[in-house]
Amino acid sequence: MSEPEMTNGKRLSARASLTVGATLFSMFFGAGNLILPPLLGAQAGQDALPALIGFLVTAIGFPVLGIVTVALAGDLKHLAGRVSGWYASLFAVLVYLAIGPCLAIPRTSSTAFEMLVPLLPADAPVLAVSVTFSVVFFAVAFALALRPGKLSRVLGRISAPALIILIVLVVGSSITAPLAPAQPAVVPYTQNAAVQGFINGYQTMDLLAALCFGIVIALNVRDLGVERPSAVAFEISRAGVIAGVLMLVIYCGLGYAGVVTGALVPGAGNGAQVLTAAATGHFGTAGTVIVAAIFLIACLNVCTGLISSCASYFAETFPRVPYQVWAAVFAVFSCAVSNFGLTAIITFSVPLLNALYPPAIVLVLMGLVARQVDRVPYVWKWVVAIVAVESVLVSVRDAFAQGIWLPFDALPLADLGLSWVVPALAGVAIGIIHSVVVASASREPEE
Repeated sequence: MSEPEMTNGKRLSARASLTVGATLFSMFFGAGNLILPPLLGAQAGQDALPALIGFLVTAIGFPVLGIVTVALAGDLKHLAGRVSGWYASLFAVLVYLAIGPCLAIPRTSSTAFEMLVPLLPADAPVLAVSVTFSVVFFAVAFALALRPGKLSRVLGRISAPALIILIVLVVGSSITAPLAPAQPAVVPYTQNAAVQGFINGYQTMDLLAALCFGIVIALNVRDLGVERPSAVAFEISRAGVIAGVLMLVIYCGLGYAGVVTGALVPGAGNGAQVLTAAATGHFGTAGTVIVAAIFLIACLNVCTGLISSCASYFAETFPRVPYQVWAAVFAVFSCAVSNFGLTAIITFSVPLLNALYPPAIVLVLMGLVARQVDRVPYVWKWVVAIVAVESVLVSVRDAFAQGIWLPFDALPLADLGLSWVVPALAGVAIGIIHSVVVASASREPEE
């Protein structure tokens, strides 16, 4: 290992730390991260600033806090284990499956292919090309994921810089030569733009990813020579901050590109259309190629990181099956699911994310003050249990029986999609009382 990469075995050099941070950024930054900010900018228009601020809280703030929290706890199972052992196992498996083969991994291939479709000949057999593309796509991702400890040398030094350069071309041209003036906000940003941006940040799935990526980033940090647990935690946290700063700059740039392009694509249904319009407006037909390249690199980066993270977790949890086999299983399964199409995958994702995100948020927030919460340990159980029940019931209702009234609908913030907040606060109060009662009862025999 070269000298510039590591200082003294206890702390990474600035160059190595930046490389690890860029690796984490590459693992985070996928299709959703590309298409959501420009769509937000196009739809929010003149109200884009408050909408973007709300979006940044859930799309960057929570994921960075998640990375820090998991680094402090050791891993996701140790963090969720404060609730209970069985919950830690169940929640971890659900999160890994959600951001892995059941949703996020197949979505990377489907999204990348949809951006390549405009480049295909008019008479091309789309289905056959889609299957071929997905096979090649997952073969490359699987090959990269076979060496998880070396990801920083591929993603951090090659893919991440290439992705950033391509994005800068599109965003930079929008800043220097806006294509259209900002338009008035349209639905859903006509009211409570900041709150709507906050909720739309869920769709990046980065908080769930943050709970899982720590295990791969830890491998990269140790591969660079840092072994002491506290030093590893520090480097993981620093990588999270670096990734967060990179995402902040790019999200703001993409959001602005959407604001000054929205008038050209009225009624746009997704951010890919907005980005394509921006690139085409500045670079002509070459713009389509640029956007396709951006999506391909971003999706391949994230796919590789997700396969590696999921395979690492399951190989550690079920050691009889080696890492390589888990990686192959996830790659093959995801390849098959990806051919159902992006629309079907996204339709399935909404209730799943709505069920998982609120428990993940409260888990991370409590994890940041874990020492204080540990003094009233039943808070962990009550808060997570109540929020999980609420989010699952509401998600099932929204997926299969829209229109049915639930008691949660009468709670404050329910009309904003935040009906879990009051139950979470109630869980804190109940947990404190429960902990005090149990502690008092355990002291009575001694007195």
